[in-house]
Amino acid sequence: MMTKESSRTMKYGLVLTITTLFFLAGCGSSEVVTNLPPEERFAKAKQLFDDEDYLEAINEFTVITLQYQGSSVAADAQFYLAEARFMRHEYLLASYEYQTLKRNMGASSRVPEAQYKLGLCFYNLSPKSRLDQQYTKKAIDELQAYVEYYPNDARVGDATEKIRELTTRLAKKEYDSAELYATLDYHKAALAYYDNVIEKYHDTEYAPLSYLGKTELLMGRKKYREAKVEITRFLDRFPNSVLRSRGDKLNEQIDSELKSLPSVNDTTSGGASNSSNANLLRTN
Repeated sequence: MMTKESSRTMKYGLVLTITTLFFLAGCGSSEVVTNLPPEERFAKAKQLFDDEDYLEAINEFTVITLQYQGSSVAADAQFYLAEARFMRHEYLLASYEYQTLKRNMGASSRVPEAQYKLGLCFYNLSPKSRLDQQYTKKAIDELQAYVEYYPNDARVGDATEKIRELTTRLAKKEYDSAELYATLDYHKAALAYYDNVIEKYHDTEYAPLSYLGKTELLMGRKKYREAKVEITRFLDRFPNSVLRSRGDKLNEQIDSELKSLPSVNDTTSGGASNSSNANLLRTN
């Protein structure tokens, strides 16, 4: 079954193919049939790129990728075709071109940078936390692949920092949803979102906030024993958190409430005693 992402990629590829055909049909015959060596054609295209004439560079690099597919400059032409689209902020089209390089020219030395730039395409498309985060997730996947496959590459530090930033964005979206549901008194939904942050994004700033939010929600429902479990986990896992004082106050409040509750053993023994007394009365 074709995914939305696959379908979208195919559409971009079709658009690029149609655009290329129109471009070739519109060129003067002398331009198309000029029998320049691929290296000279690439040098001309690269000069256009360096001069920031990205649209004309795209046209020239496209011709090279079509007419000189087996040449020594084919991979470089494909890479700079993607780069030109990236510089024009055409990130979806650029992502398609980077993927084409990875797919068709996997042995090229340009592939590590293409993988990194592929992640940047989706990074630049990633919206604010309140909006749909499909591009954020895609950016994380592509940047993570870059870090894993090319751990010694020069841009790994930057990629790692961007992964952290994007992961925090996802955590914020989940935390904001939890807070909204808590405000609306949709307790189960709020608890589910708090748990999601705690489990998936435990190394972000929203994990300790989720522990405290969950604790307060349970306290509001007078579930003090469950709240005690959560606040204890918070104190154990984030002993140096800037939220520590807030956690300590909640812990004191919970302990105070628990002192006024009958212990589990008292409740159990009391129930057993009452049952025994009832049996004794029936016997008498």
